[in-house]
Amino acid sequence: MDNENFKIRAYGLQELGIQYFPNSAPASASIQLKRWINLNKALLYEITEAGYHSGQRLLTPRQVQIITAHLGPP
Repeated sequence: MDNENFKIRAYGLQELGIQYFPNSAPASASIQLKRWINLNKALLYEITEAGYHSGQRLLTPRQVQIITAHLGPP
C-alpha cells in the first residue's frame, strides 16, 4: 500500500493484516500480524495498555496508531 494513502482509523485485524501482507490469504495475514504484535514486547505492552486483548477482531484508531508507530505504515 502507498504509505501516503494510509489512514489511521478503526480496522478489522484481518483488514489491517492484509495491508501489511497483501500477497497472503486474509486469515494468514491476520495470523502474521498477530505474531508480529506478540513478538514485539514494547508494541504488545503499549497496545495492551490501549485496550487490546487476545481474540480482539476490531482495532481502535489508537491501537492502529500504536502498531504503525512500531512497525511503520503498511
